Amino acid sequence: MRSLVVGTVREYKTETAAWKAVETLRLNVNQEALRPDAVALTFKQTVEHYRTIELNVDTESERKTFKTKQVYDSNLQTHIEPRWGEYRLRDITAVAVENWLGQLQMSGSTKAKLKYVMSDVYQHAIRYGWLRNDENPLLAVRQSAKRERVPETLEAHEFRALILNLPQKMRTMAIICATTGLRISEVLGLKWSDINWKKLEMEVSRSIVYARVGKCKTEISRQPVSLDEFTAEELSIWRGICTYDQPSDWIFASEWTGGKMPPWANTLLTRFIRPAAKEAKIVKRIGWHTFRHTYSTLLKANGEDVKVVQELMRHANFQTTMNVYTHAITTQKRAAQSRVVDVLIDRPQPNERGEATAA
Repeated sequence: MRSLVVGTVREYKTETAAWKAVETLRLNVNQEALRPDAVALTFKQTVEHYRTIELNVDTESERKTFKTKQVYDSNLQTHIEPRWGEYRLRDITAVAVENWLGQLQMSGSTKAKLKYVMSDVYQHAIRYGWLRNDENPLLAVRQSAKRERVPETLEAHEFRALILNLPQKMRTMAIICATTGLRISEVLGLKWSDINWKKLEMEVSRSIVYARVGKCKTEISRQPVSLDEFTAEELSIWRGICTYDQPSDWIFASEWTGGKMPPWANTLLTRFIRPAAKEAKIVKRIGWHTFRHTYSTLLKANGEDVKVVQELMRHANFQTTMNVYTHAITTQKRAAQSRVVDVLIDRPQPNERGEATAA
């Protein structure tokens, strides 16, 4: 080609932005000719190419979700590029990065994420032949990802008090999160057609983050999820009063968007969950993942089989179950879920005549 259109002035509002795009195109055009001994790329140049290929939010990828791309890009812009952008790739050493991470006032897990993002940029350069396979200094960087504090979980009486202060829509969402272990992005991605009322199961096939529909986090996350009868009843109650109750509708559709999309998770947390926790005199810092941690903690506390816990939590790599090859049957999983519900919910108990009475 004698010429190539880089983009429009709407895409690149400054000359600097346009030149960055040109550098990325030049790397793509010359990738067959570039060799480790012939190029001295800076970290910033490599990041620009990496951002175009790996972090393009308009491109579907099996490797990175939309949220992951946003987190990576934020870490690069905020922390990594300002410190290492002008260095050539071969001038960055493991000791220098390790010392830099040690000086940051961040949690160990956050530092580990910065290390991983930098390493991914180096692996990107290796894939394109700009570095040799042994030229990733991040592989020698020591950084622990161990949690510095135990995640918050809710006691049974706290959960009961919380849902008493929630409207039915939010109550149903909280109950699903706490009795199935679903991530909030997966709960928001549910449609009425995903519920199998006869089998008491849910198909979890999509997730929604920042109003974008995507795939679930892992392959195992897309497996059917068992429903306890109490949770199914809560869903049925919500369907009976909600505006959008057709099979193709989102279960938790937003009235603000005319049912086209569910609401944002952070908005619901700020407007409903945390005020309800405050009303219930819960002093813990509650997030959507608090319900998932609560579910996992109760499963373990109830003495459930480790394989059952893994499958209910839908973990792709659960350290304590790595070498367990048996599969938990559906009845075991539903029974385990029901025991969690019995702890969390003060549901009616049958009397001697078989009639349901409040406990």
